[in-house]
Amino acid sequence: MLDTQRPMISLVLPTYNESTNIKNVIGHLDGLLKNSPYPYELILVDDDSPDRTWEIAQKLGAEQFPNLRVIRRTGERGLATAVLRGWAVAKGDFLAVIDADGQHPPKTLLELIECLEQGADIAAASRHTTGGGVSDWSIVRRFLSRGAQMIALLLVPSVARQVSDPMSGFFALRRSVIQGRELDPIGYKILLEVLGRGEYTTVREVAYTFLEREAGESKVSSKQYWEYLQHLVRLGQQTGEIYRFLKFGLVGVSGVLVNLVALWFLREKAAWPLWESGIVAVEISIITNFLFNDNWTFRAEAQRSQGLTAWLSRLIRFNLICAVGAVFNVAAMLVLTQILGVYYLLSQLMAVGVSMLWNYTLNAIWNWQVQTDAPRASLPRRVWSRIRLALLDN
Repeated sequence: MLDTQRPMISLVLPTYNESTNIKNVIGHLDGLLKNSPYPYELILVDDDSPDRTWEIAQKLGAEQFPNLRVIRRTGERGLATAVLRGWAVAKGDFLAVIDADGQHPPKTLLELIECLEQGADIAAASRHTTGGGVSDWSIVRRFLSRGAQMIALLLVPSVARQVSDPMSGFFALRRSVIQGRELDPIGYKILLEVLGRGEYTTVREVAYTFLEREAGESKVSSKQYWEYLQHLVRLGQQTGEIYRFLKFGLVGVSGVLVNLVALWFLREKAAWPLWESGIVAVEISIITNFLFNDNWTFRAEAQRSQGLTAWLSRLIRFNLICAVGAVFNVAAMLVLTQILGVYYLLSQLMAVGVSMLWNYTLNAIWNWQVQTDAPRASLPRRVWSRIRLALLDN
């Protein structure tokens, strides 16, 4: 039973140069929560904004919004660490974060809290689940957003696959998810850190439409993208994803050698026709790659789902994924060679890289990952959702 003598919800608003937005945002959030059944506190964490956002917020708190607390950080910078600073002083059992630029619709916050009340450990607002979307984004902005998501799926697939919108900066969680956990994010994507290091079982998503700013300028810059990549690499190292990818790559190299030896034997010693030798050699290399991956790369995951039926299912899925990867390989090589004029051996090397990324990502999020959140969508639907993220906006 939650203690009604203190806030149930602690909502953190990280800010930097939001003086033109902050009054409206705080007003909307305070009005929303004031009319809800939830005791609450608003915690604004400002990185010593040159436009004195912190000073405006302090005045608003003193004159109009008694539930507002303002923290002014000096000598520190970064959205993710600002959120952690707010959570460190929060008193609520439910912790939440929302951007202070007006691009997250406040009413969605209550839906996130309802998910937690119904038993979810984490509730994330998503642009990419049914009913969600974005406003009038340019092609470049869509490409950068999709590219960032795909990089997360490549570097930390077991983390990024937990939600359809791992880039979301609008979510809520139970305090127990991060209680006693060491969080050490870089940059501005705190949700990935929570998903990678938190202790949780159930994740829920709530659809929302990402709005355009009414005032102020976007904080996204090349520096933030670089910090995002650094964060993913660090998270990949700490979760073991990077090392698993390297293992997968080594297995792939061994598969090439197996393929060449099998092709030589079938063609030269068994005197099979070339096309038959080629097909069988490919399948032999796929099977040996599967055995190495099942017993080395994804050993822990395979041990959670034992038995002949489960083993055969993984083998069949591995074959299907690799077959699609082979199509990507040929298609990429043809495009690079015949359309872009790249030397054919270099084209093949680049194409192999594309197919390997495909093979690893799909195997990591589909074939060997044991799902712990039963109420989520069916496995094929989740896989299709991940593929669709790279192609379309909802």
